[in-house]
Amino acid sequence: MDLSSEPVKKVLAKYKFRDVAIEEIQKVNRIHPDVQIRVGSFTSTDSMQKDLLKLVGNIPVKYQGRTYNLPILMWLLESFPFTPPVCLLRPTTNMVIQKGRHVDAQGRMYLPGLHNWDHPKSTVNGLMAEMIAKFEEEPPLSTKPSGEAEDPNNLLAFVSALKMNKGGNRSGSVNKVTVIGSGDLGVATVLSIMAKGGVDKLVLIDIPESSTKSGTMDLEIFSLPKVEISKDLSASAGSKVVVVTANAWSNEQSYASVVQTNVDLYRGIIPGLARHSPNAVLLIASQPVDIMTHVAWRQSGLPPTHVIGAGCNLESERLAHIFNITLVANNTGKQPWVIGEMSDNKVAVWSNATPGIGKHPELSPVSNSTKPLIDRGFELLKGRGHRSWSVALSVADITHSIITDQKKTHSVTTLAQGWGGISAAVFLSLPCVLGTSGSTRLAGVTLSQEDDGKLKESVSSLNNLMTQLKL
Repeated sequence: MDLSSEPVKKVLAKYKFRDVAIEEIQKVNRIHPDVQIRVGSFTSTDSMQKDLLKLVGNIPVKYQGRTYNLPILMWLLESFPFTPPVCLLRPTTNMVIQKGRHVDAQGRMYLPGLHNWDHPKSTVNGLMAEMIAKFEEEPPLSTKPSGEAEDPNNLLAFVSALKMNKGGNRSGSVNKVTVIGSGDLGVATVLSIMAKGGVDKLVLIDIPESSTKSGTMDLEIFSLPKVEISKDLSASAGSKVVVVTANAWSNEQSYASVVQTNVDLYRGIIPGLARHSPNAVLLIASQPVDIMTHVAWRQSGLPPTHVIGAGCNLESERLAHIFNITLVANNTGKQPWVIGEMSDNKVAVWSNATPGIGKHPELSPVSNSTKPLIDRGFELLKGRGHRSWSVALSVADITHSIITDQKKTHSVTTLAQGWGGISAAVFLSLPCVLGTSGSTRLAGVTLSQEDDGKLKESVSSLNNLMTQLKL
């Protein structure tokens, strides 16, 4: 995608949020490298014409067991990406547009993601993933009938002009999970996920650049049903969840330099993973998880609801167990959640343990009367450490909630911007409801002055580190 051509640069200079627009376009290029940026004359509803940028390319749509490339066009308005693109089908001469719930007779798209557009939560890559999902349910094109015997509603099945896509999801509704990295944590994650159940196929991908020692030989010797071992990222295609456990530490002196080596490793794997499984949820377990989840989001181009980290899920489950079993010795009807940064700055909040049917838990701050119990709980958590198998069990629990669409709440690393007054684009652990459509944050809560100060300190330090990294 060439943003350096003179026509593109000339038009791009007119955009109100030029730098943000460029970043969003680059994200599209990482996931959909065949999509082209061009300049064209756009006619608005009031018949006014202006030169705008447009994205032209194809999206893979599966129909009747085959995957086709569907031609689309997206006009980027001058206030993009804070206003949604105008999205259209580009039918060839032998195609007919099928008017439906999401497309009008002229081929203009009307999708929930366009109606509810809210950048940075909304992205073009997320919009394209929604197009694929909706058009697989209700294909918008058919071939022109050449005689009465042909059925114009036989959508896409005989559109010979569409090129077969070899990188799409071949697994259909199969619950496929991929684990990246074959060190102790990667192997423990494979075993934990398979023990948890609900997975039809699991792929373990060995990353040679990772600093962790590979444990694939033993898995190959004692081959497990439904488990495939590969060194090729394409083996991950069609995954519903991709768990990344790989790390690439170095002997650099500064912490930022150490983290940068992991960022460099991610640059070689994350875009490819998102390209092979554009509808997957990326679950990050690499360290430092707050930063690496943010990096994965930036490098993947996926919507923030589809990029989460293991975060404080393990601490939350441990604290709930300690609180209800050791400290109180009965179920109080409350659930403690550990939120914030994976550091000494993490804090706790409450929620009702059993919300009503179809309702999400409601958060509340820790009161003066319950603070001693929470402090005692945190004391009991010290020294329990993060062993590979304990983290893997936590990751497996998160994975299970996603692939089985449990709508269960977990404290996972997610984009915290807009939660509880946080304005910076940082990733922190927050209670989120998880399912096949990704993550949904619980509503924010007003924290005590002490806990709010810890959260703000984490936001500042994480934001400062991100500015030092080269993504």
